[in-house]
Amino acid sequence: MFGDRGMDVVEMKKRIVNNISKVIFGRESSIEKLMISFMTGVHVLLEDVPGTGKTMLARAFAISLGLRFSRVQFTPDLLPTDLTGLSIYNREKGDFIFKLGPIFTDLLLADEINRATPKTQSALLEAMAENQATVDSITHKLSENFFVMAT
Repeated sequence: MFGDRGMDVVEMKKRIVNNISKVIFGRESSIEKLMISFMTGVHVLLEDVPGTGKTMLARAFAISLGLRFSRVQFTPDLLPTDLTGLSIYNREKGDFIFKLGPIFTDLLLADEINRATPKTQSALLEAMAENQATVDSITHKLSENFFVMAT
């Protein structure tokens, strides 16, 4: 990611922080910490009051890095398959087709993870720890860039 443009990591970090700072003001320290977390493969839990731009920060971060972005609002009725996807029967072909869920992205904003059921949280934890999602006993690999920003 960094070597192919002939730019060192420090210069790339400065450009990304400057780019995101055009949209999110006064959060340079948070942006730098996100960069470090992403580069080291460590997922992030953002704790802040509502309305402070967490979603905008995540979206701007993804755009700045050229990552696919998904957001999931965790609610008590969210099922694991709402996150991972599910197999749907195709009558014409007589078999099942796997429909990808929002977890098949690069950067996933998992909003209010504490509100979800333990089974749904478990599906997210599998993705975070093992970079995969298991649906109907079939394991599906996630993006090598898979990164979770949870609130």
